[in-house]
Amino acid sequence: MSPHTTHSPQLLDIADPERSRWLELPAQRTSVRIARGFVSKGLTAWRLPVDLCADAVLLVSELVTNAVRHTPSARILCGIGLVANACLRLEVHDHGHATSLPPCEPGPEEESGRGLFLVQAIAGNWGVDRSRLTSGNVVWATLRTSS
Repeated sequence: MSPHTTHSPQLLDIADPERSRWLELPAQRTSVRIARGFVSKGLTAWRLPVDLCADAVLLVSELVTNAVRHTPSARILCGIGLVANACLRLEVHDHGHATSLPPCEPGPEEESGRGLFLVQAIAGNWGVDRSRLTSGNVVWATLRTSS
């Protein structure tokens, strides 16, 4: 499983600050819950559909968990934004320096290791780029805001 390689605009490219929100968090397990609440509150304020909010919260939860567990980051950035073409973009920036994501094939008895499978299944598009904010990586995912 590999992320899509099509380049998608960074949230920094959004000119209207009312269309994006950012949160900086310590790279700790407790930050996953905080990130979920941040996304839920932000998308509710934007009056996005409940199903979309649930998918976005799940995706951010997986991306933040990966940043906390698999990078040397002390802090991470979590961003959400409404971008062109009825699209919600989620980003998690870390201080890691991996150039690709390792393949993951958890066994049927393993309790973890399926996060990126969920991202791939739910997101319209996703990928990994070099972060302009942290000089590490940004893992991003997009969801359609309308059908």
